[in-house]
Amino acid sequence: MAGYETLLCEVREQIATVTLNRPKVLHALNAKVFDELEAVFEALGADVRVRVVLLTGAGEKAFAAGADLNEVGQTDEVSGVALALRGQRVFREIETCGKPVIALVNGFALGGGCELALACTMRIASETARLGQPEVKLGLVPGYGGTQRLPRLVGRSAALKIMLTGEAVGAVEALRIGLVDEVVPADKLLSRGEEVAKAIVAVAPLAVEGCLEAVLRGGEVALEEGLRIEAEIFGRLCGTEDKREGVKAFLEKRATKWLGR
Repeated sequence: MAGYETLLCEVREQIATVTLNRPKVLHALNAKVFDELEAVFEALGADVRVRVVLLTGAGEKAFAAGADLNEVGQTDEVSGVALALRGQRVFREIETCGKPVIALVNGFALGGGCELALACTMRIASETARLGQPEVKLGLVPGYGGTQRLPRLVGRSAALKIMLTGEAVGAVEALRIGLVDEVVPADKLLSRGEEVAKAIVAVAPLAVEGCLEAVLRGGEVALEEGLRIEAEIFGRLCGTEDKREGVKAFLEKRATKWLGR
């Protein structure tokens, strides 16, 4: 996991920590960042040793302040579409990597930075976090999935208020509307993320993958089809060694030994 220029990555006790590392520009998302995010999440998604990914920004000022405006400023109609599609593909890779990804939102998460957090499985914010989609102040709309994921997460009117005003919301308001799942003191952010990650690592790996698959696939279809998908995954897991071990361990009142098969 070494050799990246714009991010850091370490794996410890089945938990990967990916840290955006462009502090001088508050981790602004440029082409190099997208290339390296894509590469690291492809690698982590394929690594059976990794069960959970924590994603954050170095320092306390920013998770990611947004897209690199030097690149955005050079776009025209054609290259703008390409830029948006590139960001969307990378964030979709994060969303569908098959592992829970927990965004640890420290400081600013604006524009593309907010959209990056939205693509994660869940979001834990520091008390100093500020999240928003200020693209309208640049004559733009969110282009990396914000217009689609934000309304699905917080509801249409709350999402439009954030997008149409371009104003950032603080951690408390973000928690109230469901934009983040928890708010903790800044100095407890990483430890809380690790605590949640360890709780996930402790349960059945195939069941975790099944929950992710059911929610992602089911969220894109009608309810009846979603229920069919749920039943399909439930049945698949009923035939696994982990299910047999889980039930047996519960009945015998002992610790479970997950095999991942």
